[in-house]
Amino acid sequence: MSRLDIIRNKIFLSTDTDYHRMLTIRQFQGKKIVFTNGCFDILHLGHIDYLSKAADLGDMLIIGLNSDFSVSSIKGNTRPLQDEMSRAMVLASLCFVDIVVLFGEDTPYNLIKVTQPDILVKGADYKPEDIVGYNIVKNKGGKIATLTFLEGYSTTAIEKKILGVRI
Repeated sequence: MSRLDIIRNKIFLSTDTDYHRMLTIRQFQGKKIVFTNGCFDILHLGHIDYLSKAADLGDMLIIGLNSDFSVSSIKGNTRPLQDEMSRAMVLASLCFVDIVVLFGEDTPYNLIKVTQPDILVKGADYKPEDIVGYNIVKNKGGKIATLTFLEGYSTTAIEKKILGVRI
């Protein structure tokens, strides 16, 4: 199998039966599943810092990735800058990312319900109880982790810099 095939095999749709099968196997094996989500439109150092720290919290990092439709609905019609498969391939190529799952809703609530992660991770700009899926993870005895973002890095700032807009 080529390296590109290995990367592609890390990408699933939220409705994919192979994703559900893989989750069942990992849970049976007792793997501690870490889940986070986002748009990840332009991968930058802030993302790498955040995602690698999230991966350190467990045995398996699953990223819920907003579909193109979902990103446009949240961020406006100028986004995403890259299509969903491009974003998924870039994320899946990271050695500490185990699975990338595309979802089409505005929030990953249904994906979190299916995934049943042991640890739910978001940025420290969220209060834990305001994080989508908090109740699902807490009810199963899991943990919520908030991670501080690396200051000075954001896709919006990069987009403005490219367009020549003063920040």
